[in-house]
Amino acid sequence: MRIITDGLRFPEGPVAMPDGSVILTEIERGQITRVAPDGTKSVVAKPGGGPNGLAMGPDGKLYCCNNGGFNWNEAGGYLAPHGIASDYSGGRIERIDIATGEVEILYKSGDFGCTLRGPNDIVFDEHGGFWFTDHGKVDYAARAHDIVGIFYAKADGSFLEEVIFPSNNPNGVGLSPDGKSLYAAETYTCRLMKFNVIAPGKVDDAAGPGGPGIPVYRPAGYKFFDSLGVEECGNICVATIGECGISVISPEGELVEFVETDDIFTTNICWGGPDRKAAYVTLSGSGRLAAIDWARPGLKLQY
Repeated sequence: MRIITDGLRFPEGPVAMPDGSVILTEIERGQITRVAPDGTKSVVAKPGGGPNGLAMGPDGKLYCCNNGGFNWNEAGGYLAPHGIASDYSGGRIERIDIATGEVEILYKSGDFGCTLRGPNDIVFDEHGGFWFTDHGKVDYAARAHDIVGIFYAKADGSFLEEVIFPSNNPNGVGLSPDGKSLYAAETYTCRLMKFNVIAPGKVDDAAGPGGPGIPVYRPAGYKFFDSLGVEECGNICVATIGECGISVISPEGELVEFVETDDIFTTNICWGGPDRKAAYVTLSGSGRLAAIDWARPGLKLQY
Protein backbone atom coordinates (compact mmCIF):
# COMPACT_ATOMS: atom_id res chain seq x y z
CA MET A 1 0.00 0.00 0.00
CA ARG A 2 1.43 3.37 -1.07
CA ILE A 3 0.12 6.63 0.36
CA ILE A 4 -0.47 9.18 -2.42
CA THR A 5 -1.49 12.08 -0.19
CA ASP A 6 -2.68 12.95 3.29
CA GLY A 7 -4.30 15.93 5.01
CA LEU A 8 -7.72 15.20 3.50
CA ARG A 9 -10.85 15.68 5.60
CA PHE A 10 -12.74 12.41 5.43
CA PRO A 11 -12.22 11.57 1.74
CA GLU A 12 -14.67 9.35 -0.10
CA GLY A 13 -16.05 8.79 -3.62
CA PRO A 14 -12.77 8.40 -5.57
CA VAL A 15 -12.95 8.63 -9.37
CA ALA A 16 -9.82 7.65 -11.33
CA MET A 17 -9.20 10.08 -14.18
CA PRO A 18 -7.47 9.38 -17.53
CA ASP A 19 -4.52 11.64 -16.63
CA GLY A 20 -3.67 9.52 -13.58
CA SER A 21 -5.22 11.89 -11.05
CA VAL A 22 -8.03 10.94 -8.68
CA ILE A 23 -10.99 13.20 -7.97
CA LEU A 24 -12.66 12.61 -4.60
CA THR A 25 -14.91 14.22 -2.05
CA GLU A 26 -13.82 15.67 1.27
CA ILE A 27 -17.03 15.33 3.21
CA GLU A 28 -16.02 17.37 6.25
CA ARG A 29 -14.77 20.25 4.07
CA GLY A 30 -17.81 20.18 1.77
CA GLN A 31 -15.37 20.07 -1.12
CA ILE A 32 -14.45 18.15 -4.28
CA THR A 33 -10.68 17.73 -4.61
CA ARG A 34 -8.36 16.48 -7.35
CA VAL A 35 -5.25 14.57 -6.24
CA ALA A 36 -2.44 14.47 -8.80
CA PRO A 37 -0.18 11.39 -9.11
CA ASP A 38 2.51 13.22 -7.10
CA GLY A 39 0.04 13.92 -4.27
CA THR A 40 -0.57 17.57 -5.13
CA LYS A 41 -4.12 18.66 -4.29
CA SER A 42 -6.35 21.20 -6.04
CA VAL A 43 -9.95 22.25 -5.50
CA VAL A 44 -12.46 21.23 -8.18
CA ALA A 45 -15.63 22.58 -6.55
CA LYS A 46 -17.14 23.57 -3.20
CA PRO A 47 -20.72 22.33 -3.07
CA GLY A 48 -20.92 22.53 0.74
CA GLY A 49 -23.08 20.19 2.80
CA GLY A 50 -21.70 16.67 2.70
CA PRO A 51 -20.46 15.61 -0.76
CA ASN A 52 -20.21 11.82 -0.57
CA GLY A 53 -20.29 9.48 -3.60
CA LEU A 54 -19.10 10.59 -7.05
CA ALA A 55 -19.44 9.22 -10.58
CA MET A 56 -18.59 10.48 -14.04
CA GLY A 57 -21.68 10.99 -16.19
CA PRO A 58 -22.37 10.71 -19.93
CA ASP A 59 -21.86 14.47 -20.37
CA GLY A 60 -18.35 14.47 -18.89
CA LYS A 61 -19.55 16.05 -15.66
CA LEU A 62 -19.36 14.67 -12.14
CA TYR A 63 -22.54 13.53 -10.41
CA CYS A 64 -22.39 13.86 -6.65
CA CYS A 65 -24.49 12.37 -3.86
CA ASN A 66 -24.63 15.12 -1.24
CA ASN A 67 -25.78 13.90 2.17
CA GLY A 68 -26.39 17.43 3.51
CA GLY A 69 -23.70 17.27 6.18
CA PHE A 70 -22.65 15.54 9.40
CA ASN A 71 -21.44 16.68 12.77
CA TRP A 72 -17.92 15.39 13.49
CA ASN A 73 -15.80 13.88 16.22
CA GLU A 74 -12.01 13.95 16.13
CA ALA A 75 -9.98 11.88 18.58
CA GLY A 76 -6.96 9.60 18.60
CA GLY A 77 -5.84 10.77 15.18
CA TYR A 78 -9.15 9.85 13.52
CA LEU A 79 -11.96 12.01 12.17
CA ALA A 80 -15.42 10.44 12.18
CA PRO A 81 -18.97 11.56 11.30
CA HIS A 82 -21.41 11.79 14.19
CA GLY A 83 -25.08 12.33 13.52
CA ILE A 84 -26.85 14.94 11.45
CA ALA A 85 -25.18 18.33 10.95
CA SER A 86 -26.34 21.23 13.06
CA ASP A 87 -26.53 23.17 9.77
CA TYR A 88 -27.91 20.24 7.73
CA SER A 89 -28.63 21.56 4.24
CA GLY A 90 -30.76 18.73 2.83
CA GLY A 91 -30.01 15.67 0.74
CA ARG A 92 -29.55 16.16 -2.99
CA ILE A 93 -27.91 15.02 -6.22
CA GLU A 94 -25.56 17.56 -7.76
CA ARG A 95 -23.97 17.90 -11.20
CA ILE A 96 -20.52 19.45 -11.23
CA ASP A 97 -18.59 20.95 -14.12
CA ILE A 98 -14.97 19.86 -13.63
CA ALA A 99 -13.59 22.70 -15.74
CA THR A 100 -15.42 25.57 -14.05
CA GLY A 101 -16.39 24.19 -10.63
CA GLU A 102 -20.02 25.13 -11.23
CA VAL A 103 -22.40 23.13 -9.02
CA GLU A 104 -25.97 22.48 -10.16
CA ILE A 105 -28.59 20.81 -7.98
CA LEU A 106 -30.07 18.15 -10.25
CA TYR A 107 -32.47 16.61 -7.72
CA LYS A 108 -33.44 17.76 -4.23
CA SER A 109 -35.74 16.30 -1.61
CA GLY A 110 -39.36 16.58 -2.72
CA ASP A 111 -38.67 16.26 -6.44
CA PHE A 112 -40.90 13.64 -8.09
CA GLY A 113 -42.42 12.99 -4.66
CA CYS A 114 -39.15 11.54 -3.32
CA THR A 115 -37.59 12.20 0.07
CA LEU A 116 -33.78 12.52 -0.02
CA ARG A 117 -32.17 12.55 3.41
CA GLY A 118 -28.56 11.43 2.93
CA PRO A 119 -27.68 10.33 -0.63
CA ASN A 120 -24.51 8.30 -0.37
CA ASP A 121 -23.19 6.37 -3.36
CA ILE A 122 -23.87 6.24 -7.11
CA VAL A 123 -23.33 4.08 -10.20
CA PHE A 124 -24.30 4.66 -13.84
CA ASP A 125 -25.79 1.92 -16.01
CA GLU A 126 -25.39 1.32 -19.75
CA HIS A 127 -28.56 3.31 -20.48
CA GLY A 128 -27.18 6.55 -19.09
CA GLY A 129 -29.26 6.50 -15.92
CA PHE A 130 -27.91 6.01 -12.43
CA TRP A 131 -28.70 4.16 -9.25
CA PHE A 132 -27.96 5.74 -5.89
CA THR A 133 -28.38 4.86 -2.25
CA ASP A 134 -29.77 7.05 0.50
CA HIS A 135 -28.07 6.16 3.77
CA GLY A 136 -30.37 8.42 5.76
CA LYS A 137 -29.53 10.46 8.84
CA VAL A 138 -29.22 9.69 12.54
CA ASP A 139 -30.58 12.34 14.89
CA TYR A 140 -29.25 11.43 18.33
CA ALA A 141 -31.10 14.26 20.07
CA ALA A 142 -34.40 12.97 18.69
CA ARG A 143 -33.37 9.29 19.12
CA ALA A 144 -34.30 8.76 15.46
CA HIS A 145 -32.81 7.02 12.41
CA ASP A 146 -34.32 7.50 8.96
CA ILE A 147 -35.94 4.63 7.07
CA VAL A 148 -34.53 4.92 3.57
CA GLY A 149 -34.32 3.39 0.09
CA ILE A 150 -32.47 2.99 -3.20
CA PHE A 151 -33.24 5.26 -6.15
CA TYR A 152 -32.94 5.42 -9.94
CA ALA A 153 -32.65 8.67 -11.87
CA LYS A 154 -31.95 10.01 -15.34
CA ALA A 155 -28.93 12.24 -15.90
CA ASP A 156 -30.93 15.00 -17.59
CA GLY A 157 -33.01 15.77 -14.49
CA SER A 158 -36.22 14.41 -16.00
CA PHE A 159 -36.87 11.37 -13.80
CA LEU A 160 -36.33 10.23 -10.19
CA GLU A 161 -37.89 7.23 -8.49
CA GLU A 162 -37.44 5.40 -5.21
CA VAL A 163 -37.30 1.85 -6.59
CA ILE A 164 -36.41 -0.12 -3.47
CA PHE A 165 -38.03 0.63 -0.10
CA PRO A 166 -37.32 0.01 2.67
CA SER A 167 -33.60 -0.68 2.64
CA ASN A 168 -31.47 -1.02 5.75
CA ASN A 169 -29.06 1.94 5.72
CA PRO A 170 -27.70 1.22 2.21
CA ASN A 171 -24.26 2.63 1.50
CA GLY A 172 -22.15 1.28 -1.38
CA VAL A 173 -23.83 0.48 -4.70
CA GLY A 174 -22.63 -1.23 -7.87
CA LEU A 175 -23.68 -3.23 -10.92
CA SER A 176 -22.51 -6.64 -12.10
CA PRO A 177 -20.54 -6.77 -15.37
CA ASP A 178 -23.67 -7.81 -17.31
CA GLY A 179 -25.80 -5.15 -15.59
CA LYS A 180 -28.31 -7.74 -14.40
CA SER A 181 -27.48 -7.55 -10.70
CA LEU A 182 -27.56 -4.45 -8.53
CA TYR A 183 -25.48 -4.73 -5.35
CA ALA A 184 -25.90 -2.62 -2.22
CA ALA A 185 -23.87 -2.79 0.98
CA GLU A 186 -25.76 -2.12 4.21
CA THR A 187 -23.64 -0.44 6.86
CA TYR A 188 -25.05 -1.33 10.28
CA THR A 189 -26.42 -4.75 9.35
CA CYS A 190 -23.12 -5.40 7.49
CA ARG A 191 -24.89 -7.25 4.68
CA LEU A 192 -24.18 -7.31 0.96
CA MET A 193 -27.52 -7.41 -0.86
CA LYS A 194 -28.38 -8.24 -4.48
CA PHE A 195 -31.36 -7.09 -6.55
CA ASN A 196 -32.27 -8.56 -9.95
CA VAL A 197 -32.44 -5.82 -12.59
CA ILE A 198 -35.19 -6.56 -15.12
CA ALA A 199 -35.27 -3.24 -17.01
CA PRO A 200 -33.62 0.18 -16.74
CA GLY A 201 -34.42 1.39 -13.23
CA LYS A 202 -36.50 -1.68 -12.38
CA VAL A 203 -35.87 -4.72 -10.16
CA ASP A 204 -37.97 -7.82 -9.54
CA ASP A 205 -39.70 -8.62 -6.26
CA ALA A 206 -37.24 -11.24 -5.02
CA ALA A 207 -36.76 -10.86 -1.27
CA GLY A 208 -35.02 -12.50 1.63
CA PRO A 209 -36.37 -12.81 5.18
CA GLY A 210 -35.48 -9.17 5.92
CA GLY A 211 -37.38 -7.59 3.04
CA PRO A 212 -36.47 -6.55 -0.53
CA GLY A 213 -33.35 -8.04 -2.06
CA ILE A 214 -31.37 -11.24 -1.74
CA PRO A 215 -28.70 -11.48 0.99
CA VAL A 216 -25.33 -12.42 -0.55
CA TYR A 217 -22.82 -12.20 2.30
CA ARG A 218 -22.57 -11.16 5.92
CA PRO A 219 -19.34 -11.50 7.92
CA ALA A 220 -18.91 -12.35 11.57
CA GLY A 221 -17.40 -9.95 14.08
CA TYR A 222 -17.70 -6.28 14.92
CA LYS A 223 -17.50 -4.53 11.56
CA PHE A 224 -19.53 -2.44 9.14
CA PHE A 225 -19.79 -2.18 5.34
CA ASP A 226 -19.23 1.08 3.49
CA SER A 227 -18.89 1.70 -0.27
CA LEU A 228 -18.07 -0.92 -2.88
CA GLY A 229 -16.55 -1.51 -6.30
CA VAL A 230 -16.91 -4.41 -8.72
CA GLU A 231 -14.07 -6.31 -10.39
CA GLU A 232 -14.07 -7.19 -14.07
CA CYS A 233 -14.62 -10.86 -13.12
CA GLY A 234 -17.70 -9.97 -11.07
CA ASN A 235 -16.30 -10.04 -7.53
CA ILE A 236 -17.68 -7.33 -5.25
CA CYS A 237 -15.09 -5.41 -3.22
CA VAL A 238 -16.65 -3.89 -0.11
CA ALA A 239 -14.81 -1.38 2.07
CA THR A 240 -15.02 -2.75 5.61
CA ILE A 241 -14.97 -0.47 8.64
CA GLY A 242 -13.66 -1.94 11.87
CA GLU A 243 -11.72 -4.79 10.31
CA CYS A 244 -9.71 -2.19 8.33
CA GLY A 245 -9.66 -3.21 4.69
CA ILE A 246 -11.50 -4.47 1.63
CA SER A 247 -13.64 -7.62 1.66
CA VAL A 248 -13.60 -9.29 -1.78
CA ILE A 249 -16.79 -11.32 -2.19
CA SER A 250 -17.74 -13.60 -5.08
CA PRO A 251 -21.19 -13.31 -6.70
CA GLU A 252 -21.95 -16.65 -5.02
CA GLY A 253 -21.35 -15.15 -1.59
CA GLU A 254 -17.91 -16.54 -0.77
CA LEU A 255 -15.11 -14.44 0.73
CA VAL A 256 -12.38 -14.53 -1.94
CA GLU A 257 -9.84 -12.58 0.11
CA PHE A 258 -9.48 -9.73 2.57
CA VAL A 259 -7.03 -6.94 1.72
CA GLU A 260 -5.87 -5.19 4.88
CA THR A 261 -5.30 -1.48 5.39
CA ASP A 262 -4.32 0.50 8.48
CA ASP A 263 -7.37 2.75 8.89
CA ILE A 264 -10.49 1.72 10.80
CA PHE A 265 -12.50 3.96 8.47
CA THR A 266 -11.54 2.40 5.13
CA THR A 267 -14.47 3.54 3.01
CA ASN A 268 -14.09 3.38 -0.81
CA ILE A 269 -12.28 1.71 -3.69
CA CYS A 270 -11.93 2.46 -7.39
CA TRP A 271 -9.51 1.36 -10.11
CA GLY A 272 -7.33 3.18 -12.61
CA GLY A 273 -4.30 2.71 -14.81
CA PRO A 274 -4.14 1.17 -18.29
CA ASP A 275 -5.03 -2.31 -17.00
CA ARG A 276 -7.34 -1.11 -14.17
CA LYS A 277 -5.21 -2.95 -11.61
CA ALA A 278 -4.24 0.14 -9.64
CA ALA A 279 -6.73 0.28 -6.77
CA TYR A 280 -7.29 3.63 -5.11
CA VAL A 281 -8.60 3.35 -1.56
CA THR A 282 -9.80 6.15 0.71
CA LEU A 283 -8.53 5.91 4.28
CA SER A 284 -11.04 8.38 5.58
CA GLY A 285 -10.43 8.53 9.32
CA SER A 286 -6.77 9.43 8.85
CA GLY A 287 -7.44 11.59 5.77
CA ARG A 288 -5.34 9.70 3.23
CA LEU A 289 -5.60 8.33 -0.31
CA ALA A 290 -3.74 5.07 -0.91
CA ALA A 291 -2.80 3.07 -4.01
CA ILE A 292 -2.65 -0.73 -3.97
CA ASP A 293 -1.46 -3.08 -6.72
CA TRP A 294 -4.62 -5.16 -7.17
CA ALA A 295 -4.62 -8.84 -8.11
CA ARG A 296 -7.44 -8.50 -10.64
CA PRO A 297 -8.66 -5.61 -12.83
CA GLY A 298 -11.58 -3.48 -11.76
CA LEU A 299 -14.66 -3.34 -13.94
CA LYS A 300 -14.58 -0.66 -16.62
CA LEU A 301 -17.22 1.90 -15.72
CA GLN A 302 -19.75 3.23 -18.22
CA TYR A 303 -18.24 6.75 -18.27
